[in-house]
Amino acid sequence: MENIAIGTGRRKTAVARVFLREGSGKIVVNGKDIKEYFATAEQVRTVNQPLLVTSNTNKFDILINVGGGGLNGQAGACLHGLARALTQVDPNCHKALRANGYLTRDSRMVERKKYGQRGARRRFQFSKR
Repeated sequence: MENIAIGTGRRKTAVARVFLREGSGKIVVNGKDIKEYFATAEQVRTVNQPLLVTSNTNKFDILINVGGGGLNGQAGACLHGLARALTQVDPNCHKALRANGYLTRDSRMVERKKYGQRGARRRFQFSKR
């Protein structure tokens, strides 16, 4: 099969490579069906958002390779990558995807743990005496 477009999506520490091909709307994530891979319907809905906004639900077969992070981060990375791939196929979709915020990379990451502290911001308990 020939790839029409490729998009890379990122969210937290998850990275998704999205491949668009001509087809009937089948979505495969890491070799499994999308409903098999993602635990909740919410995550499946998240991945499908760019397709619904651009009304491309049954036009493409989508192959996604995703790794890193948890399932919610991976779903966000898939959404970002899919939106990028759709803009390659049809530049007219760009305006609708941008308006919904699907082309913006969510840059929020977990803050690192600092030395001398219990966590990123949590201090050890202070004792005066």
